[in-house]
Amino acid sequence: MSQGTTLVVSLFLPYTVHFHDDDLPPPRRPSPPPRTLTQVERKNSTVDVHQQQPASLFTGLSPTPPRTPAAADVPEFFTQVQPSAATHFPRPNDPQTLVRSDSHIPEWSGSGLFFNQPRSRAEPPPAGAKVETANASYAGRVGRRPSPRSRQNRTPRSQSKDPRWSSEWSVVPSPQGNGGLSNAIKAAIESKCLGDVFMIGLIGFPTDILDERKKEEIHEKLESEWDALTVFVSDKDFDGHYAHYCKIILWPVFHYQIPDHPKSKAYGDNSWEFYRNLNQAFANKIVKTYKRGDIIWVHDYHLLLVPGMIREKLPDAQIGFFLHAAFPSSEVFRCLAYRKELLMGMLGANLVAFQTHEYAHHFLQTCSRILSVEATEDGVQLDNHFVNVWSLPIGVYPKAMAEERAKPEVLEWIKTIQERYAGKRLIVARDKLDHIRGVRQKLLAYELFLNKFPEWKDKVVLIQVATSDQENSDLNDTVSEIVTRIESNHSTLTHHPLVFLKQDIAFSQYVALMSVADALMITSLREGMNLTCHEFILCQDGKASNKKHGPVILSEFTGSASIFEAQDLSVNPWDYKACANAIKIALEMGPEEKERRYMKMRNVVMTHTGAAWVKGLSTHLAKVYEEHFQRDMLSIPRLSFNPLKESYDRSQKRLFILDYEGTLTSYGSVKSTILVSPTKVIDALNELVADDKNLVYVMSGRTMDELEMIFGRVRGLGLIAENGCFVRLSKADEWTEFLTEAKIRRWKDSVRDILQYYVERVEGSSVEERNCSLIFHYYKTDEFDDSSSRQAGDCANHINDACVNQKVRAFPTKDSVIIEPTEFDKGTAAAHIMKHLKKEDRPDFLLIAGNDRDDEVIFRWAKSMSDSGEVKNVTSVSVGNRNTVAMTTLTQGTVGLVNVLSKLAKPATTT
Repeated sequence: MSQGTTLVVSLFLPYTVHFHDDDLPPPRRPSPPPRTLTQVERKNSTVDVHQQQPASLFTGLSPTPPRTPAAADVPEFFTQVQPSAATHFPRPNDPQTLVRSDSHIPEWSGSGLFFNQPRSRAEPPPAGAKVETANASYAGRVGRRPSPRSRQNRTPRSQSKDPRWSSEWSVVPSPQGNGGLSNAIKAAIESKCLGDVFMIGLIGFPTDILDERKKEEIHEKLESEWDALTVFVSDKDFDGHYAHYCKIILWPVFHYQIPDHPKSKAYGDNSWEFYRNLNQAFANKIVKTYKRGDIIWVHDYHLLLVPGMIREKLPDAQIGFFLHAAFPSSEVFRCLAYRKELLMGMLGANLVAFQTHEYAHHFLQTCSRILSVEATEDGVQLDNHFVNVWSLPIGVYPKAMAEERAKPEVLEWIKTIQERYAGKRLIVARDKLDHIRGVRQKLLAYELFLNKFPEWKDKVVLIQVATSDQENSDLNDTVSEIVTRIESNHSTLTHHPLVFLKQDIAFSQYVALMSVADALMITSLREGMNLTCHEFILCQDGKASNKKHGPVILSEFTGSASIFEAQDLSVNPWDYKACANAIKIALEMGPEEKERRYMKMRNVVMTHTGAAWVKGLSTHLAKVYEEHFQRDMLSIPRLSFNPLKESYDRSQKRLFILDYEGTLTSYGSVKSTILVSPTKVIDALNELVADDKNLVYVMSGRTMDELEMIFGRVRGLGLIAENGCFVRLSKADEWTEFLTEAKIRRWKDSVRDILQYYVERVEGSSVEERNCSLIFHYYKTDEFDDSSSRQAGDCANHINDACVNQKVRAFPTKDSVIIEPTEFDKGTAAAHIMKHLKKEDRPDFLLIAGNDRDDEVIFRWAKSMSDSGEVKNVTSVSVGNRNTVAMTTLTQGTVGLVNVLSKLAKPATTT
């Protein structure tokens, strides 16, 4: 693998394997689970609401009305075309066919439905850990696990040899995985945004039954011919990871649904172990594959621990992480038992990216609250490094969509659908039938629309493609009742206002539907993005005679709603009346209004493409990685005394700004502060001040009185108190106050009440009040008890939310929460000092020394002085062990800095 290869890591590869053994029958399709409700009584007729057949049995292609629960005798209209095992699938670096952006695999379509593949051999959950969705093993993707009752009928492992898995095989396109990601990578490769790319992921079916030789064959073929690296994990680990921890715990929580299960601690612990095991397997594969200079991109919630695991082994690797799903608020995320482990796993990346600014903000708040770390708008400051946080929405592949729309089968379907629904207005939708996509809410809103606006009932048809989710039997039954009710109350012999397809359809039919629709309706209750609406917009721009420019009715809880600049018809899915009104508005909208809205949305879609997303992420990761490298303590040069001394001696005017705590002395309260070699420190400062060429300032977070008490013996010393809120100019007696007492009192009064709330709840805590700041001190009495630090994180978030408009910020440290103004800092204090210098006193030598987060602003100010040429010789030095923007470091710490100051103050020797 060449230098600079991009490793794209996601749960599934875009490829899988089909085994060739025509002599053996394919594995039987698992039957759907039994229904609790099989019939619905409606008026004088009984309608079977579960009479639809699985999509794979749909073979009719005649242009007749699709089946709905009340039209069981009508032949099928839409079909699902299964991928062929012989289908050619090009290499990643070749032009590729578009795949479905939002892959909805029917929940009952286990392994063997699409291809000839093994089934899972994973054991059932631990005893006493019964879970409602436990029979959802592999979530329909890789085969259903046998129930405990059928275990005695299973073939023993020693007798489970099957000639099918020893037969010839071929690589085929996989129906699993992240279609939006795959399309974006294809687009980026075609547009030259990416060079060499290797995909890393699972092969997509259970592999325990394969021998090592067969696994090696598959691995070698995919690596050599398809630029893909296969991760093999046990069936048990994947089953526990995906079907249990991801599907039952993470996915609901990330979408604001706290699961009622698992109800057993043993089950939860086991599922977490499976999740961790699979993440470790991915990390091990990446570490083994990695070459210096490679770029690692980890994708989505299935692999949250992987960045941190890689970082442990590859501390200098360039790692990005992108979450395709939504990220919840801290109130929801904190319900996870392993919340800290998940956050620290994500923070192993250099860049953590999200679909929207809202999700990034939630992540920053969650890190601050749960980890008690400082979170800024740009990212999270950990003990010794910074992690950038960013947002950039994913997009689609316009060129490939245009090619799909031009295919003969799509054009034929467009013609067929137009003929079948001539004179009707079509609203289309495609969603997975689960509790998150809002299908139930959509149907209820549509039913209300038909009831409220009867003039439309014979003119409009809602075509809802709802890929099945057999786990949610209650939801299935509820939706079936609504569908039946709509059919019973609003259908006639010649018109059915609802076409409910509980199946997926062929991609050609999907593109055709999007092309002829008059409106798209999406009512997700929470969704990271929604690329269906992007594809709809691309499909609506046909030839002059076929331009629809249909409106998009879009849930405000989707990521896409945040980028369309209010040109969609935004709705709250829970507000059925508003949704019904939005349908009416969409159907009655004039052509000018349609075109105006459409063109703005199309511009967004064409700008935020998949290729632009990949390029933006890659560019930003490279940028922050370089910044991290430059700020890393190992990358910053040590302070070299001799060149510094030479610059000092040559200069005519010099300015020193030196931090107090942690730089000139160790930390401690004012009453117990012990200066490092106090006589030497005071002497060094006095010697510097005594030189008329020197202006010397000490900066601190302490109050004016404290600094005057500590440095009263150094005449002519300038002071910066409370991190820049007060400045006493060199050789002056009066202090300059940058904040009025009234302004300070205004925010302090509100913050005191909040702090008192937490003082009462954290034993041993206290509040220290300074002129311009407040400090909440707490102490962790037990290393295993994080309640105090958790309360501190809550406190910081509480204050930041309450004081968002008062220019005040709270940030947690390891044993305190500091609340201080954001308008003034050490950097603004330094700028104030420079502003009040006479022209003849402007320095040509500048030395800044510090050690902590408060000093980073003045380090940046010093760099600006150097970059602008305003000061000729600029040196900034950090004596801490954290990442920094300072130009140099001093490994000897406070003692070393005092020695440097003493040597500088001594006259130059001559020979």
